[in-house]
Amino acid sequence: MNTSNAQKSRAAIERLYITMRHLFMRGSYKPMGISGASLRQALLDLSPEIYGLINSSEKVELDGLLYVMERLPKGIEECRLVRLISREGYENGHFTTLFPPKRRRKCYRIDDEQMYVEMTRGRSDIYDILTHLTFLYMEADVIRNNSTDSKGRVNHDWLQLEQIVLKEDAQEPFDYESACSYLSHIVGRTFEETHAAALKFDKAYGNSIFHVVYHLGKLAIQEIADGIDREIFFSATLRERVGQHVYGDKWSSKVKEQLISLNLHKRPLHVVSANLHSFVNAIYGHQLYPFASFDDMLKLATEISLNPESKKAKSIKQYALKHGLVELPDQSGTNIGVQIIDTAKLKDDSITYDTNREVNKAAPVYVVMDYAFGEQAFECMDELLKFHETTDRNFRFDIRSISIMGKAGILTGKKGDLMVPSSHIFEGTADNYPFQNGFVAKDFEGYGIGVYAGSMVTVLGTSLQNKDVLNYFMESSWKTIGLEMEGAHYQKAIQSASKIRNTIRRNVKVFYAYYASDNPLETGSTLASGGLGLDGILPTYLVTWKILHKTA
Repeated sequence: MNTSNAQKSRAAIERLYITMRHLFMRGSYKPMGISGASLRQALLDLSPEIYGLINSSEKVELDGLLYVMERLPKGIEECRLVRLISREGYENGHFTTLFPPKRRRKCYRIDDEQMYVEMTRGRSDIYDILTHLTFLYMEADVIRNNSTDSKGRVNHDWLQLEQIVLKEDAQEPFDYESACSYLSHIVGRTFEETHAAALKFDKAYGNSIFHVVYHLGKLAIQEIADGIDREIFFSATLRERVGQHVYGDKWSSKVKEQLISLNLHKRPLHVVSANLHSFVNAIYGHQLYPFASFDDMLKLATEISLNPESKKAKSIKQYALKHGLVELPDQSGTNIGVQIIDTAKLKDDSITYDTNREVNKAAPVYVVMDYAFGEQAFECMDELLKFHETTDRNFRFDIRSISIMGKAGILTGKKGDLMVPSSHIFEGTADNYPFQNGFVAKDFEGYGIGVYAGSMVTVLGTSLQNKDVLNYFMESSWKTIGLEMEGAHYQKAIQSASKIRNTIRRNVKVFYAYYASDNPLETGSTLASGGLGLDGILPTYLVTWKILHKTA
C-alpha cells in the first residue's frame, strides 16, 4: 500500500471538492481557461479509475468517453455553453425534454449553442456533472491536438471525418470501416479499439462516436483558433436553492399526505430505499404464482427480467394495482418515485412463502422509494422522518424499520457479490457512522455468491476514485469492503431522527445490504465496463427476499 500516493490522491479529491464549490458560488467559469485550470489539474492528479487513461496528450480514453456521454444529454457535445439550472419552468415551455441514458436529469437544448441541465438532486449531482464535463473538455483537447498541426491547420483525417459526419447527418451511406480508420488517428487508438468503441456507441448512445468526436474537436479547435470560449454557468436560482431541501420537502410531503389520504398513517410502516420492481414482483408474484422457495422466486424474476412485456409481468402489475399497490411518480423534482404497498389487501396473509403475520397483528405498509443520489439521500430521508404537521398536533408515523438496498463498488470481491456494512465512513471528513445492522453476512450465505461484512466508505462521487485511495481504505485499519454514495447520508438522517429529535421510534430497525455493481480495483470491472445485466437479478432479489422476511 502506497500511503504517500493515497494522501496525494485524497488531497486531490479535496481540491476538486473545494474548487467546484468555489466555481459554483462564483456563478460561471471557462473549463479550459484559467478558472478551470485547478479543476483540470486536480482531476489529472487524481486520475480516477472510472475514466481510464486521462493523462495522455495523444490517446482518447474511449470507454471513459462512452461512460460520460451516457450520463449527459444527447447533443451536449455540440454545445459551447452549458447552464446548470434548478427547476425553473422549462418543462412548461416548448423545449423538448432530454434525458441522459444513465442519469435521471431533465435537460433542454435551448439553441444551437446552449444546453440547460436541471440539477434537483443536491450537491452530489453538481459534483458529478462537473467532473464529467471536465473530463469531456480535456479529451476534446486531445482530439484537437491530433487533428491540427503546430500552426492550427486541420489534417487530412479531420477533413475526412467532417465529410463522414456530414453524410451521417444527411442520412447518406458511408464506408463505416474507413470512417473508423480516420477516427483511429484522431483519437490515438488502434483501428480495432476504435471499431469496437464505435459499435458500443451505436448501441448505447443517441449519437455516433464519429458525431461526438467531431463536435467535441470542432469546439476545441474554435476556442484556440477563433477565441470562441466554452463556458459553464450556474443559474441564480440553483445557487439559492442548493442545500435548502426544497425538493426533498415537496417529495416527503406528497408521500405523507398520500399515506394519510389512504388511512394508512397509523399502521406499521417499513421504509425501503431500493428499485421500483423487485418488491412488487416478490410480494405480488407470490400472490399469483406462489413460491415454494427462493429459487422459485428467482426463476420468476429472471423470466420477467428477460421479457418485461410478458403476460406474467403484466398480470403481476395489474393484480398489484388492484390489491394495495399505489404508485407515486415524482413531481417534486427529486426524480425519486415511490410505491406504497398495503399488505392488508393481499388475498393471502403471507408475503413470502414462509412468512405469516401473527394473529391480530396489524398488516404492515411498505413505502418503497427509488434510489437517491449522493447527498440527496440525507435531504429526502431527513424530510421523510420529520414530524408531519397536521391541523391539531405534530403527528409521528409508526416507522418500524428502514431498509437500504443499494449498488456499490466492491473492493474484495467481484460484480454481483454482496456487502453487509457495519459502519459508514464519510470520505474527506472525520464523520463515521457505526450502527447495528439488522443483517449479518450469514443471512446471505449459501446462495452461490460472495458475501462480505465490514465498514464501507461513502464517497463524493464514484467518478473521483483511484486505486491508491481505495487500497488505503481496504488495506489499512479501516478494513473497508466497498464504496458507495448514500450510506452515511442515510444514516445521518436516521440517527438524528431516532436518537436526537425523537421523530421516529428510538429502536427503529435498520437493514443495509449492497450488491456489487463493479470492482473499481479490477481492470475491466469498473462501472465503465457496463452494468450487471442478468447477473444482477440474484443479488437484487435475494436482498429483497431477506428484507421481506425480516420485516413482514
